[in-house]
Amino acid sequence: MSRVIRRSAFALAFVCAAGVAEARAQRVGPTEDDRAATDGAKTAAERKDAKTGAKSATKVEPKVEPKRDAAEAKRDQAHAPASTASVAPTPLGERTAASAAVAATPDPTQTQAPVPVSPSIGALPAPLKYEPPPPIKAEVPASPPSASGAVNNSTAAATPAPPSSIYRPGVGDILDIRLVNGMSKDFTLYTVLSNGTVDYPLAGEPVVVAGLTTDEIGARLSAALKRRGIFERAQFQISVRDYVSHTVMVSGLVEQPGQKVLRREAVPLYVVLAEAFPRADAGRAVVISRATGRTRTFDLADSNALNELVLPGDVINLQPRPQEFYYVGGQVGSPGQRDFHAGITLTQAILAAGGVSRAGKRTVVTVSRQGADGRLTATDYVLQEIEEGRAPDPRVQPGDRIEIGRKR
Repeated sequence: MSRVIRRSAFALAFVCAAGVAEARAQRVGPTEDDRAATDGAKTAAERKDAKTGAKSATKVEPKVEPKRDAAEAKRDQAHAPASTASVAPTPLGERTAASAAVAATPDPTQTQAPVPVSPSIGALPAPLKYEPPPPIKAEVPASPPSASGAVNNSTAAATPAPPSSIYRPGVGDILDIRLVNGMSKDFTLYTVLSNGTVDYPLAGEPVVVAGLTTDEIGARLSAALKRRGIFERAQFQISVRDYVSHTVMVSGLVEQPGQKVLRREAVPLYVVLAEAFPRADAGRAVVISRATGRTRTFDLADSNALNELVLPGDVINLQPRPQEFYYVGGQVGSPGQRDFHAGITLTQAILAAGGVSRAGKRTVVTVSRQGADGRLTATDYVLQEIEEGRAPDPRVQPGDRIEIGRKR
């Protein structure tokens, strides 16, 4: 009986020891930091359990660690502390603290920011190196683009004023020359002589003024007075009292033909015609340039043509508008040639030809017009759409060929 009790107690002690060993093996395992040092080593408890297990029927299988390659084992061995190479695993609490300490250790392979070194107490800082400021660059404002689209440089010559904004006195013009701070009773009116000069007494000799602006004349007189020692910096106020030198000739269908005086170097055509009073039958103006000898023809019904500049010496002849026609054919009351009048529209031209004789729901009107190359270009219009206001009423031009009644 006692033998049976002893065997039962021995078996119970063996089972308890085996359970404790297995639980300990599962709870305390080698970490990555000391996995290389504890690989293959057995604790004293494990060796004791192995001896005891050889005598019993129940055998505890040791925990098999996963196989690792040589590179991983070498890395773990490099990070493992030297003191743990031959030391048994520590308890869980101590192992956690050690792992935290190892994790806090900086990795020598990683790049670290340099730690600033504070200067020693009492040491003077190094003096700052003087750097002169950069020179200031003067910025030149950009010039506005010229009429041709090119940008003017600051060194380029100033663009001259247009001819229609200035006046250069010539032979026969009367100038009003006033010396600033001079005597109020001095004579101020001087006529430009045939040689293009004015006889100003203080200048000593005649001064050439023809072809100069009033500002240029004042500068020339001031230089003459300075040369004679009368005034160091004389200032003049000069204006044109009577305009005589700049004239154009107007003839033809006007109420008041003859010479017309220009008050600028160039004036628009409508300014000259306003003084000549064109007649009702005048239709075009032929301008012959004295400077170039070129002949230009302008339609008086064209407002853009009336803005053309006229120069001194030009000859303007107003003529009647040449007889112009348009042609109408097809389904109209009176087909044939019709006199052209400026501004006539397509529907007006059809009515002038007697109207449409056979009006349909979609009466097509074809207008053929000659181009610059001499070829005709045909354009179709639906008469009903024009009459209902759904399409514009086009204007007729001289030489147009209008055909009514084409079916689509």
